[in-house]
Amino acid sequence: MRRNLITALLYTVVTTVIFGLVYPFVVTGLAQVLFHDKANGQLIEQNGQLIGSRIIGQPFTAAGYFRSRPSAAGNGYDASNSGGSNYAPTSKKLIDRVAGDVAGLQPEHPNTTIPIDLVTASASGLDPDISPAAAEFQVERVAHERHLSEDAVRKLVSQHTEGRQLGFLGEPRVNVLLLNLDLDRLTASK
Repeated sequence: MRRNLITALLYTVVTTVIFGLVYPFVVTGLAQVLFHDKANGQLIEQNGQLIGSRIIGQPFTAAGYFRSRPSAAGNGYDASNSGGSNYAPTSKKLIDRVAGDVAGLQPEHPNTTIPIDLVTASASGLDPDISPAAAEFQVERVAHERHLSEDAVRKLVSQHTEGRQLGFLGEPRVNVLLLNLDLDRLTASK
């Protein structure tokens, strides 16, 4: 009995050290060496300042910027409170919020269908991407506010449109942060 107890304790200590310490350090070390940018959150710095991440959305409310999807994560894009609202499609709160967002966007293009991702949050509430249709919906407003031609803004959207992963996974998408950064560069060069 005593021998079995000692064996069990030794197995517990050995497996804890191997799988609780050695394995995580090896995997973390490999990730830092092989995939440094991805292992650190795909952060974007500009002039020595952290301005965002390629994989976590953020709100853009200033004039002349493409807007992201609405966020249901905490107070909006709060990564520590990630998650959707979990409201059912028939929820009065969800219906009222979406109707309010539609009413706010309708003046941009009266009598035009608003892309669904401009008025609904993603499951995580942190989605950094919008659909090409959502970007196209905003081209006229952004071009007008930036004093750029719609063609120049449309070309920038096209450059930032990513296709399906591996040709069949997901949907085409546009990263809002990267698009807005290039929009700032384009405007600064004029």
